[in-house]
Amino acid sequence: MGKDLATVVFAPEDRVRFRQKVHRCLDVLADMLDADIFDTCDGMTGLEIELNLIDSGGRPAMRNNEVLAHLADPAFQTELGRFNLEFNAPPQSIIGRGLADYERDVLDSLDRAVDRAAKVESGLLLIGMLPTLTRDHLTSENLSADGRYLLLNREMSGARGEQFSLDIAGVERLRSACDSIVPEAACTSAQFHLQVPPDRFARFWNASQAIAGIQVAIGANAPFFHGRRLWAETRIVLFEQATDTRPAELKSQGVRPRVWFGERWITSVFDLFEENVRYFPPLLPLLDDEDPVGVLESGGVPRLSELRMHNGTVYRWNRPVYDVSDGRPHLRIENRVLPSGPTVVDLLANAAFYFGLIRQLSEEERPIWSRLPFATAESNFRVGARHGMEATVVWPTTGEIPVADLVRSVLLPKAYAGLDRYGVDPAVRDRLLGVIDDRCAASRNGATWQTEAVREAESRGLSRPEALHDMLLRYQVLQQSNEPVHTWPV
Repeated sequence: MGKDLATVVFAPEDRVRFRQKVHRCLDVLADMLDADIFDTCDGMTGLEIELNLIDSGGRPAMRNNEVLAHLADPAFQTELGRFNLEFNAPPQSIIGRGLADYERDVLDSLDRAVDRAAKVESGLLLIGMLPTLTRDHLTSENLSADGRYLLLNREMSGARGEQFSLDIAGVERLRSACDSIVPEAACTSAQFHLQVPPDRFARFWNASQAIAGIQVAIGANAPFFHGRRLWAETRIVLFEQATDTRPAELKSQGVRPRVWFGERWITSVFDLFEENVRYFPPLLPLLDDEDPVGVLESGGVPRLSELRMHNGTVYRWNRPVYDVSDGRPHLRIENRVLPSGPTVVDLLANAAFYFGLIRQLSEEERPIWSRLPFATAESNFRVGARHGMEATVVWPTTGEIPVADLVRSVLLPKAYAGLDRYGVDPAVRDRLLGVIDDRCAASRNGATWQTEAVREAESRGLSRPEALHDMLLRYQVLQQSNEPVHTWPV
């Protein structure tokens, strides 16, 4: 999708044809699942990291196209806001020293990006939400100059039919409104991809849903927005509200939001794609000329472009992904719950914890989702995002338990066992999961450090805006050390 998309106008018949094509793709997917033709490579993963651009004073720098021109690296792409970039690390098996290779490759790539960004007087920051953003920065003029974002904004704003309302009650409260989806650009995340065989997909997805609240609680890194201290991971609630295409009447009718936790455990990956088609109207009805039925019948592998397009406009926190690589179809879980940052080693520690834990949970004879009500998993997700390291969650066999205690006493041993099942090098395993253990022992993640650093700056007489700038510039320096956030001085 390119700049010409900004001028695309959809007619009613486009949506009808797109819906018909999506249903055809869904039927073909069902046939492919029955035929057992998917790649089942064990331990293959992917990593996406969203970045913020800032100037020398810690303010957002609206220069992503200029930075990309200097980088000339296809691994870096635009994101929604002109102050955003996205880095896509090459897919990597985590077997052996794969996670360590990830860390080295990401650090090398980010070092090059920092060097190129400096040529246009910009710096890079890995953080869940840039605390120096103001309402003046989040305007439609600061959407990236890329047709796909302009088109997405137009279609989502049209579906909403009125301003997007924000009402976030945290430690402090924020009420605001915007006529575009640009506040979503404040939400910068790290996304983990895990290739999963079709016959085990449901077990891995259910495990991912079960631990989502734990992940976000110990990895929170977005406590401030528009100068207010809100949730430990404000990105979660902001993303939900800033992209909610439902007016109040549709919410009252129980229409599902496009940013969605889900509502049940599944028995097959097909459940998720079928729910997306059944519940959500087409948002970007862009048609491909492929005949998926004909391609499959001739022995080829269909792209299923319309199904993938539609799936990409339903923002599940754990999203199913269909893709084709080297002529083979495969399925992935895209884990979307975590923020960017604070450091690369923190990100890789979060990844190790996620990959190991869901592997072990998916193998257990009595699975966690048979003992944990889905509504409780969703409640844990809200509690974890709101309270971070201070969250108390509910878990089978323990009942209510502080999240750090649950991780250290119950979940970390499972993550160790899961990484062993993958064949992860023990030294790599111990280093990265040791970061999680020490973070929980210290009860300090990115959100905790940011909050403490702002409190300390305010105790020196700085105003809230001054304290946020002071904290952010210190954060930038400490991030470059690649030392885990729980070791940072306040």
